[in-house]
Amino acid sequence: MYIPFEDLPGESKIWIYQSNRKFSEEEFSEIEIDLKAFVEGWAAHGTSLEASYELKYNRFIILAVNQDVQAATGCSIDSSVEFIQSLEKKYNVDLLDKMNVTFKLGEHIAHKPLIDFKKMVKDKSVSENTIVFNNLVNNIEEYNESWEVPAADSWHSRFF
Repeated sequence: MYIPFEDLPGESKIWIYQSNRKFSEEEFSEIEIDLKAFVEGWAAHGTSLEASYELKYNRFIILAVNQDVQAATGCSIDSSVEFIQSLEKKYNVDLLDKMNVTFKLGEHIAHKPLIDFKKMVKDKSVSENTIVFNNLVNNIEEYNESWEVPAADSWHSRFF
């Protein structure tokens, strides 16, 4: 059951998928239609999940579930991963590789393999003040407070 993202409670579980490239406006519009249809039918053991999504920066797909109503189960999580994999194939993108870092360079959003990000740190191309996307946040409250943060305030700080 689709619920507007902003209506979900702060403790709602989230999953963040980042694309290795920016989606076109047309692609993002298509993805939104597919996401809404997926979320409308998303269920755990036959019970609809109170769920939503958010699309950000033509690059991020955020899925959310209100676990107080019905918790996402292994099968429902598997179905969401299968859905994300279908988007990967349809748009020829990588959404599941967690060994990449997405960060802001001014107004530009950059996406680099972790090894390249570490090299940028060494070369001082990025700093502790560089805004990174901390995709390890677990719920909407953390997402709102700690998703876009200086590298010094995220797991990326270990590289400085």
